[in-house]
Amino acid sequence: MKIAILGAGRMGAWLTEELCWHHDVMVHDSDLSKMKYFIKVHRALNIEEFRDFKPELCINCVPLGYTLSAFDKILPFLPETCIISDIASVKTGFKEYYQSSNRPFVSSHPMFGPTLANIRDLHEESAIIISESSPEGAAFFRDFYSSLNIRIFEYSFEEHDKTVAYSLATPFASSMVFAACMKKQDAPGTNFKRHMSVAKGLLSEDDRLLTEIMFNPYTIRQLELINSKLAYLTHIIRQKDYEEMKKFLDSLRKNIGE
Repeated sequence: MKIAILGAGRMGAWLTEELCWHHDVMVHDSDLSKMKYFIKVHRALNIEEFRDFKPELCINCVPLGYTLSAFDKILPFLPETCIISDIASVKTGFKEYYQSSNRPFVSSHPMFGPTLANIRDLHEESAIIISESSPEGAAFFRDFYSSLNIRIFEYSFEEHDKTVAYSLATPFASSMVFAACMKKQDAPGTNFKRHMSVAKGLLSEDDRLLTEIMFNPYTIRQLELINSKLAYLTHIIRQKDYEEMKKFLDSLRKNIGE
C-alpha cells in the first residue's frame, strides 16, 4: 500500500519506521531535519509532493490541536479515494470533521508512547480503533496492530474520549499532583522512587499532548471524583477514624481487584 505520513514526531517517526518495511511510505514534516535519518522512505519537502505520490492511506500525526487544520491543508493533494487517518489522543470534533469531508477515514489511538514503551515488545500495550471508521481503514490498522501483538479495542468516538479521561487523564492528574508536592531533597522508599519515575516519564512528554489530554471534556468529571475521594480521605485522617479507614482501604482493594 502507498502510505503518506504527515508529521515526523515521536509517533509519526515510529509509524514511518514500522510501516516502511512492508509498504511504500512517503513522509513530510515542516521541520525537515526530523526526516534525515529515515531509510527506505520517500521524504517530501512539501505537502504538494503527495499529489504525485497518490497515497492510498494518509496518516495525520501532527501534534494534537493542529490535526484538523493539517487535514484542511493536505486534502487538496490527496486522491478522493485516499483513506484519511489520525492517531489523536482526544477525538473531540473528529467525528463531525470526517462526516463533512465525505472521505473514507480511520481513526485510531496507540495507547502508548515510543519514549516510554518497549517498542521491540509491545504485547502488553493497547490501541483503540474507532468503530465508525471505514471497514478498509479499520482492517488495515487491525492487521498492523495485530502484527505487533498490540491488544486492540474498538470504541466509538465518544466512548474513546470517556476511556481516555479514565485511563490517561486520571493517572496523569495523580502524577501531576505528586510532582506539584515535591521538594528538592532526597527521600528514601521504594514506592516514592516508583512514583517519581512515573512522574518524570510523564513530564518528559510533549506539553501540548499533556494539555490536550487534560482538556478532554470528560476529564473534569474524573478530577471531581479525585477531589471528592481526597476530601473523604482527609476527613478520615483528621478524625483518626480507624474503622472508616479500614472500610476505605477495603474499598480500594476491591476497586483494583485485590
